[in-house]
Amino acid sequence: MATICKNCNTTFTGKFCNNCGQTADTHKINFHFLWHDIQHGLLHFDEGIPYSLRQLFTRPGHSIREFIEGKRVRHFKPLSLVVVLATLYGFLFHYFHLNYLNTSSDNSFDYESMNDWVLTHFSWTTVLTIPLYTVGTYIAFKNQGYNFVELFVLNTFKASQRLFVQILTFPVALYLYKLGHSHWFQTITYSIGLVLIFWTNIQFFNKMPKAKAFILSIVSHLIFLIIFIIILTIIVLISEIFT
Repeated sequence: MATICKNCNTTFTGKFCNNCGQTADTHKINFHFLWHDIQHGLLHFDEGIPYSLRQLFTRPGHSIREFIEGKRVRHFKPLSLVVVLATLYGFLFHYFHLNYLNTSSDNSFDYESMNDWVLTHFSWTTVLTIPLYTVGTYIAFKNQGYNFVELFVLNTFKASQRLFVQILTFPVALYLYKLGHSHWFQTITYSIGLVLIFWTNIQFFNKMPKAKAFILSIVSHLIFLIIFIIILTIIVLISEIFT
């Protein structure tokens, strides 16, 4: 039976496209897809990283939507990409002895230990924030035909965008941290991250007006912030109880 390749549109027979090599069986993105990504994606490092990063900064929303629809052969696995970039970013902060978390005059909470823990486990703490972003996206864009896991993949790629910007601007971080203005760097990268989120969402949800996609992106991010603040507050309160 002939199959049309979802990656290059070549008509072929068999399990793999004879033009680009993509498998004929591109499963719908679901929890099985993520489990396969975790099991196998982290063990394979190839030229997919430059391709995925280039796509994320030239046509982010379109490329992510195409990935979800089945055009995946040239991309690096989304969770693997986040882990690689987050590990590198955490290593840079740890190696140069920078505080990722803002310090506080409140001595009841050990920010130094928390900072060390976050940097040591930065890749996984980054991954753990992605479901929080996804909850906001799922609520705000609930009528756009994507399931939770597909939107998780969208937010995973967006996390890679932000991490790569932070890695590229790390020399700026070093300079500002030495001057005691670390909050400037965090403000700058946060602002760039918001621009990337809105740009990507507007491209990804291209069936709705751009203005609506922009407004829903704001709503989505506000939902994320509320959930994040609640969880962070709970963690701090629990830590204060047991210290």
